[in-house]
Amino acid sequence: MPRVLSDERRDLVKATADFCRRECGTKDQRDKLTAHGREQHNQKLYEKMAALGWLGIAVPEEYGGAGQGMTDLCLFLQETSYGLAPISGFGTTVIAASAYEKFGTEEQKRVVLQGVVDGRVEAVSMSEPGAGSDVGALTCRAERTDGGYRVNGQKTWCSNAHIADHILLIARTGQGGSKHHGLTQFMVPTNAAGLQIRGIDTMGGKDVNDLYFTDCFVPDSAVVGEPGQGWTQLMAGLNVERMMLAALMLGVAHRAFDDTLAYVREREQFGRPIGSFQAMKHRIADMATEIACAQLLLDDVAAAIDAEPGRLFPREASMAKLKCTELAKHVTLEGMQMMGGYGYATEYGMEALLRQTVVSTVYGGTSEIQRDIIGKSYGL
Repeated sequence: MPRVLSDERRDLVKATADFCRRECGTKDQRDKLTAHGREQHNQKLYEKMAALGWLGIAVPEEYGGAGQGMTDLCLFLQETSYGLAPISGFGTTVIAASAYEKFGTEEQKRVVLQGVVDGRVEAVSMSEPGAGSDVGALTCRAERTDGGYRVNGQKTWCSNAHIADHILLIARTGQGGSKHHGLTQFMVPTNAAGLQIRGIDTMGGKDVNDLYFTDCFVPDSAVVGEPGQGWTQLMAGLNVERMMLAALMLGVAHRAFDDTLAYVREREQFGRPIGSFQAMKHRIADMATEIACAQLLLDDVAAAIDAEPGRLFPREASMAKLKCTELAKHVTLEGMQMMGGYGYATEYGMEALLRQTVVSTVYGGTSEIQRDIIGKSYGL
């Protein structure tokens, strides 16, 4: 689908694509960078991108960034995911940085936002063993003490905590009113005494963690925003998370489509390329059409956010996240089916793309939660 981009954005897309082809364009390169797919983030590659100024694309200029908006961020995310760049830390870093930019103190902004530009990683911790989609049910507590708070409890599914400088922690500091009252955000160094980070092995490798807080002291200066207002602050940032996940997964969907297309053009059975069979052509046509539709949706929502940066777009961001993640899962499953046994083999990479997309309909708010948000936005 043709896209109308400014010269600057076209240059960004081309430069990012060229970088990915050069640095991680072959399977051998990616195996070396990711310990054969077990690690999703390579810090040296990440810092190369930082040196080019790309990681600070959405960071305000006063903190060393480029000061660009959602459209530019989505373009960069799509190209890096299409190029299979192992920089999983970037997603959580930008989500955290957005919260600090909106609600943090000047010192917190300086540390985190300048750190983003320099290639540092940040993490966000919401989920608990008993609180996933229902974030308001969390029980990890931060109790007032002299000069700060003591945190006790367990968090889980915290992406990139093991490579991050800080964790943006959402903990309960009070009770009363609804379950969404009394939540507070904290900036917790990953080397803080009383914090244990323990990795969780998953089908996608090692990128999520359990966090155990045992009398972990954080000073008053660690509070991000207003005490007790963590839920409101959290809601203000979820749209950024959903747009980022949508862009990442649309890039993966496009990559899976192109890999599948290349395969069905070359693979011959019954004396001709399998892509020439009507059953294959129609599946390719359907996938191409759906990817084009998803691209239009993502571009439109990103442009709306850039036009009104102070406004929340919960319906539209949820639509983008729902459409792009479900589509990516569908395209990779179709790709595996159309490639037959080769789609299942690690040599061809489709199985790795499938593993990425399956979890994307769960994290950042499940597809069911996105549908619920969209439905509520229509008064249902």
